[in-house]
Order: sequence, then structure tokens, then C-alpha cells
Amino acid sequence: MEHTALDDRLVIIGQVTGVFGVQGWVKVWSFTQPPENILHYQPWWVKLHGEWRELAVDAGRPHGKGIVARLEGHADRDSARALVGADIGMLREQLPPPAPGEYYWTDLVGLEVINRDGTSLGKVDHLLATGANDVLVVKGERERLIPFIKDQVVLDIDIERGVLKVDWDAAF
Repeated sequence: MEHTALDDRLVIIGQVTGVFGVQGWVKVWSFTQPPENILHYQPWWVKLHGEWRELAVDAGRPHGKGIVARLEGHADRDSARALVGADIGMLREQLPPPAPGEYYWTDLVGLEVINRDGTSLGKVDHLLATGANDVLVVKGERERLIPFIKDQVVLDIDIERGVLKVDWDAAF
């Protein structure tokens, strides 16, 4: 997958997870809090086949634990199916700056993870949203799943230095 300058300007805020109905609606998993906030950001940037495309949201609403939306140019189930699995991004300048002590997930990706002993555990590859708390997926000599629990497991985040300090045994 080719990295573009647009990749550096986008913050991933959700993902298309399935189709909904027969009129082009899709199911969306939102990374925003609360989840329906994803509908307030317009337009969406949708990554299809490794390429970002700007798409307007024609309609959207909360549905169950997720969101459903219909995007411009996708008026039937078949065209909507092509969107399944696509990341949804926003231009960073369209988003409010994070509050002190808060971070966009994309800002954590690539940070070196170091434990209390100074041992590098690898770099943050991505994050997973689970029911209880988010999880850092750290890839080094092996993959580690580290719960993102501030002040207990995640001790310090220094974006400028590119370091995330954790209370985590290297043997785990």
C-alpha cells in the first residue's frame, strides 16, 4: 500500500463494516465519542483499494450499537458492498485539537513502547477497541497486546520524542 501526503493529513475516525438494507446504506463502526459524532464530520474520506476518495454523507443515523449511513454515489446494495472494509478518515484540520491528556489514535501509531526497565517492546502498530478498554497492538520481536489504561499501564505519552512508556513486563 503506497503512503501519500494525504495519509499524513487524515485521522481515521471509523470503518465501514457491512451493508444495511437494499438502498445503499452501510453499517459504520465509529471511533468517535460518542459514536454518532462521526455524522457531524463532513465530508468523509473513504479509503478504497488503497486510494482515498472524498464522499458526502447523504444520510446517517445511530442504529443499535453502531451507525448506518448512505454515501453519495452509492444508492444500492451492490455499490454499497464495495465500501465494506474501507477506513473512514477526516482531514486533521477539520477536527478539534485533542484536549490535554487526550490523543487521536493515529498520533500513537509508530510510537516506540518502552517499559519501566527501559526495554523497548516495539512500536505501536495499531489500536483495538474492545468493550472494556482500548488495546495497543505493539510489534517488536513479537506482537504484544497491551491494555490502554492511563496511569496504570500507560504511564507517559511523549508525542514529540516518539515514546510511549508503559508498566509492562517484557516477558508478557
